[in-house]
Amino acid sequence: MIPQTYTPAPPRALPGYMGKILRLDLSTGKMWDEPIDEAYAEQFVGGSGLAARYLWDIVTPETDPLGPDNPLIFMTGPLVGTSTPAAGRFSVVTRSPATGLLGEANSGGYWGPELRRTGYDGLIITGQAQRPVWLELREAAAPLLHDAGDLWGLDMYETQNAIRAQMSDNRTRVACIGPAGENQALFAGVMNDHGRAAARTGVGAVMGSKLLKAIAVRGKAKVPIFRPAENKQIVREMTNHVVEDLTAQMMRLGGTMLNMDLGPGVGDVPAFYYSTNVLGEIDDKINAGELSDNYLKRHVPCFRCPIACGREIRLPETGDEVVDGPEYETAVSFGPIIGSDDLEAAAYAGHLCNKFGLDTISTGSTIALAYELFQDGIIDESDTGGLKLAWGDPQPALILIEKIAYRRGFGDLLAQGAARVAAHFRVSGRAVHAKKLELPYHDVHAYSGQGVVYATSPRGADHMAGDVYHWEMGNEIPELDITYGDPQDESLEKMAMVARIMDFRALTNSLILCHFEDVVIPDLLALIESVTGWQWAVDDLRTTASRIFELKRLLNARLGMTPADDALPERILKAYDDGPAAGYAPNLVAMLERYYEARQWDRATGVAKPERLAELGLDTLAS
Repeated sequence: MIPQTYTPAPPRALPGYMGKILRLDLSTGKMWDEPIDEAYAEQFVGGSGLAARYLWDIVTPETDPLGPDNPLIFMTGPLVGTSTPAAGRFSVVTRSPATGLLGEANSGGYWGPELRRTGYDGLIITGQAQRPVWLELREAAAPLLHDAGDLWGLDMYETQNAIRAQMSDNRTRVACIGPAGENQALFAGVMNDHGRAAARTGVGAVMGSKLLKAIAVRGKAKVPIFRPAENKQIVREMTNHVVEDLTAQMMRLGGTMLNMDLGPGVGDVPAFYYSTNVLGEIDDKINAGELSDNYLKRHVPCFRCPIACGREIRLPETGDEVVDGPEYETAVSFGPIIGSDDLEAAAYAGHLCNKFGLDTISTGSTIALAYELFQDGIIDESDTGGLKLAWGDPQPALILIEKIAYRRGFGDLLAQGAARVAAHFRVSGRAVHAKKLELPYHDVHAYSGQGVVYATSPRGADHMAGDVYHWEMGNEIPELDITYGDPQDESLEKMAMVARIMDFRALTNSLILCHFEDVVIPDLLALIESVTGWQWAVDDLRTTASRIFELKRLLNARLGMTPADDALPERILKAYDDGPAAGYAPNLVAMLERYYEARQWDRATGVAKPERLAELGLDTLAS
């Protein structure tokens, strides 16, 4: 057993919350319960919003992302672990080693609800252990730190199985890192429930820097509900809505891979490292239908989710090995973005990223940059360790994934991300990123507002900070003035709507709700009141959503972000010669000017003007 102390404390009575946070200093082994800050919860709700508020109290511009003082925060929200459909997620928040700014990742599965069942809303972990450890949390029991020497080096599947065996309970839920986190690859993620991942911004590298291999949770505690009878009725209505909702039905049918069927027609899928959105015959072989017809074993849901967008598949070429199926972003990472039409290779690449604990977007995008540099003669086999990186051939990418995870050879450079790779070879303009975070695969030529999201998202290029592409497909929230229209509209009105979408996603990432549940706002307000007792009107929801977003913006400014960082590489802002969006070049400068106006941001500082901060109750933090 690792030397440790634990100081319990009674939780704070607060409907919708377990009422306490576990604080852990790995340097000393000291653990203590801290009642949840009620004012923080009411202002920033939970998830990434509440975690960002706690992060504000701890980090400074001098905080080393991979140093012991950088906190690693796991946080749930008031809806997590309740009977609310599609509310089984958790957030991991820290200072990102990839960007130096707010690091934020979000995962589904069952780990988040199980953490709540142990009696905690979240964990705040600082320090660095003297040797590898893992944390055990059980309901009504003191938390325990265990030696993880026998686990260090195991992949994430092996780690989960080993800890369940040690706890003699197969229902134990485990969040862990793989070799990529241990070796501090800058886009390592925290993995849970097999293929679920809090993947982006390098949160797994921070966990690895602390020598924390895993956190195992098991409990039976129930979330206190303010009005149980009303909650039961509204949950029934919301579940019926999700089951009947057309978007949810499509997600159930095709999963996120469905965008490989829908996206190419509007130019939404970038290929050959963002040099075109014309896929040729690639989308005939990489799509939801091909995955379902030739590889699908079963659908896999998260906690209390009627959508079940996850997939478990068989891979014929590896002896019918059963693996977690690829999401859309993964399929593009190892398909079109390197010019490959091999769906099975893309699926296997996703499996390797899960196994080693890597973010598939950053991994695939960084590898694709290497393919382009090889294609254009900027690098050769002497740089890649003998690998020939030819467009359309996924096999070298499979080899590079493992090299990245273990930081071997060329993989050691790639593990630092696309911006640093390009800088190393003196071709910085080639790297496709925002704030050093690689772009996801929704093309800014198809949806101009998505470019503004990438440029201004708190964690860097982030499609989940504002899914403009989702709303432009015909979805809307009339109560929040979010609707669809011309996807290439760059007007002030459209930029104001982009801001409202981003605020709304800041809120759903704090409650926490899955983005694939198209919630009806009156139902959401009724749900929030039944769980927490908060009697929000639409204006209260809007204010809270904006407050959460603007807090993250303030935090980034504190950590060194300036308006100059709200940028995208020029190479992806040029018009394509052919394809569905041919001839259109997004005018990011003009859109940002209007977006700043809509947000009431100061052009000199890049944060909201004092009067706006005062409206949101953030003026004391800004000062």
